[in-house]
Amino acid sequence: MSPSISQFAQSLSVETAFTVLAMAKSLKARGKDVVELEIGDSPFESTASAKQVGIEAITNNESHYCPSPGLPAFREAAAKFVRDEFNIPAEASNIVVAPGAKVFEQYFCEAFLDPNDGVLVFSPYFPTYKPNIERRGARMVLAPLTQSNDFRPEVSQIKEFLETDPQPKAIFLNSPHNPTGGVTTEDDLKQIADLLRGKNIAIFSDEPYCHMVWRGSHHSIAAQPGMLPQTVAAYTFSKSYSMSGWRLGFAVASNEVADYIGKMINTSLSCTPPLVQLAGKAALERDKAERDSVMQKFREKVVLLTEGLNKIEGFNALDPLATFYVFPNVMEVCNKFNITSHGLALYLLEGADDNFGVACLGGECFGNAGAGFIRFSCAEPNERLTQALEFIATAIGREDRIAAYLESHPQHHLKSPYVMK
Repeated sequence: MSPSISQFAQSLSVETAFTVLAMAKSLKARGKDVVELEIGDSPFESTASAKQVGIEAITNNESHYCPSPGLPAFREAAAKFVRDEFNIPAEASNIVVAPGAKVFEQYFCEAFLDPNDGVLVFSPYFPTYKPNIERRGARMVLAPLTQSNDFRPEVSQIKEFLETDPQPKAIFLNSPHNPTGGVTTEDDLKQIADLLRGKNIAIFSDEPYCHMVWRGSHHSIAAQPGMLPQTVAAYTFSKSYSMSGWRLGFAVASNEVADYIGKMINTSLSCTPPLVQLAGKAALERDKAERDSVMQKFREKVVLLTEGLNKIEGFNALDPLATFYVFPNVMEVCNKFNITSHGLALYLLEGADDNFGVACLGGECFGNAGAGFIRFSCAEPNERLTQALEFIATAIGREDRIAAYLESHPQHHLKSPYVMK
């Protein structure tokens, strides 16, 4: 008899984008033409200096262990970067390095949460928040983001959490927001900071899309006066520098918290590969112009996709604020055909045509508050985005195929109509 699997392992939920990615790759391997708008990856090359220095680092044998919190030179560069760009009062000792930003969700939870602690999460939410909170035996407390409020968190929701939760301990902020593209404004952050400053509340500030704000600029709660001791702000090279496969990110925290997270890295990852850190340091120091040029190309894609989706009957997307996602409301279409939003997304991939499909994600992949929406990534060439838009408009009109897809996939039948909030 095999050892029993833990209840936690059995309960794990995953990032659905990778599940749909596998479906799309499988269909493509069988000859189907699929426009992949499901995964949040960049269609552009890693920036030039990152590639050059990465190759040099391999040649120079920069392939051994390094300090667990990160190379001193990288930590210095990252601290200067957040000081210069986001006004965060960071020094090298405030920086810890890891493979991407996602792992800092786990380290934050391990640093601050005990069983039964309440953690406020705004929904829709990035799907790996839940398992990392539950890993510590803590509770995820949801507060909805609404399209009518531009998907911005409300201070009143935080006040309610503090006043009503039996054991409030942490808040997850994600701005620019995945999946909605919403932005928490500088004034929002000031009000939140004024409410939380000095309280026994830790904040995980998830900021992977910091250079993808299409109106104004990015702001971090870690820059608000006195908030760094309560905050862990996480950044990644995957989006800004198109380095997703390099797996490089860093977090900014107080010296004390950074030291604890360094110990967590020591006991789990040992360290992040030094050759990757050297490539990232070069990107921070040399590739700003290239980065900003690529961000403008992303903006063009977002506008193209948003405007195109809003021309399709039953689709309603906000004007782009941030990120490279578009998050249209598709409740009208779903209610018409009695199909869930994720069912509609999978129909576009699997059922609408035998030879062509579009991979995307139903909003419920990001929590119940996302139901009735679909998330589209812009991670394809512009001509492929145009192709996808033309196909979606046609696919919505193939009522017989929608009915056939629902008949063969009854789990996607909408039990009750969506109601706009």
